[in-house]
Parts: sequence; C-alpha cells; structure tokens
Amino acid sequence: MYKQSGEQLLQEKYNTQKRAAAFYQNQMLSSLNEMMQEFITGQEMMFISTSDSKGRCDSSFRAGEKGFVRIINDRTVMYPEYRGNGVMASMGNIMENPQVGLMFIDFFESQIGLHVNGTAYICENKELDTLRLSKELKEDIEAKEGKKAERWIVIEVEEAFIHCSKHVPSLQKKHVDQSTTKAKGDFFKVKQTKQEIAVKHK
Repeated sequence: MYKQSGEQLLQEKYNTQKRAAAFYQNQMLSSLNEMMQEFITGQEMMFISTSDSKGRCDSSFRAGEKGFVRIINDRTVMYPEYRGNGVMASMGNIMENPQVGLMFIDFFESQIGLHVNGTAYICENKELDTLRLSKELKEDIEAKEGKKAERWIVIEVEEAFIHCSKHVPSLQKKHVDQSTTKAKGDFFKVKQTKQEIAVKHK
C-alpha cells in the first residue's frame, strides 16, 4: 500500500496526520475482503478514472447488469468493455499509464462507496483462458455476456477503502427500456455549436 507524497505534505500542512493515520490503519486494505467483494458484485454501475502518460486525466462511467464487474480473486477484478463511441479514451490511457481508480457507490440502499485503486490492462476475449477463471465465473460470463463484451479490463488491486455515506444522495431506480430509448449523443448540441462558430469566423 502506498501513500502519495502530496498527501503527506498536506497532512503535515493542515495538521491531519492523526486522522489520516487512523484511516490508513482502520479503513484501507491492499486486497478485497469478503464484504468488499459482495459490495462490488451487487453494483450495476461504477466510475473509472484514468490518465495518459503525461498525467492528463479522464473520468468515465461504466454500467451493466448487477455483477457486471467480476471478482477473479481478492486482488483481481475485471469488467467488460461494451460497444461505445469508438473513442477508446479510458483504454487508450490504460495503454499509456496502467494506474486506474474505480469508484463504486450504492446510491439506492446504503449510500456507501468503495474506492478500488490499482493497475489495469486490456484482455481480449480470446485471452480469457490466461486468467485462470473458475468454472463458475466462466459459466457466468458465457451466460450473461455472450457477444456483448468486446473485451475486458483486468485490474490488479493495490488499495481498497470506503467512501462514507456523508453527502451521498439516496436515489430511486427508474426502469428504462433500452430497446425503445433514443440515444442522446448530441444532448449538448456540440455539432450546432461548431457550425455557429464556423459561421462567425468566416
């Protein structure tokens, strides 16, 4: 488990060393205990943060059926990459810089979050056998993912720790029929904005 030097400098500056030490001691693990594993497999969404080799950051959202993030063992998790916009921002960053941060939040029941930090790599479907997955996990993937998963991201866990429920809103689920829902790819009218800018600069 590592502590960034920036953290330590600010802990000294703002006199929070005792609180930080208690958090490191009592709330952080370098692997996933059983409760953390159960929490992850109970989630339908997560946030992922990545950065490229120059430290330029990106954050993104991933979602799927409950349990779409699979537990390989207490130090390894994996999630599927489905068809998206083709930009490959998160995976592109992972190729340059494997350090990632995952954030799971239960907005619907406990309002608790779980941070999982570690290193990631891309695993193609044809390479899944190299992961030595259990028979049960293989069957689960075959039954639930089919051809939906274009590839997988595997994360080797370095840190896992709680995000407390303070300020986390309690939300209610709304069923959305994805088969009849139109994509809102131009919600912010970027194409129109670019056209307007182009006209102004003529």
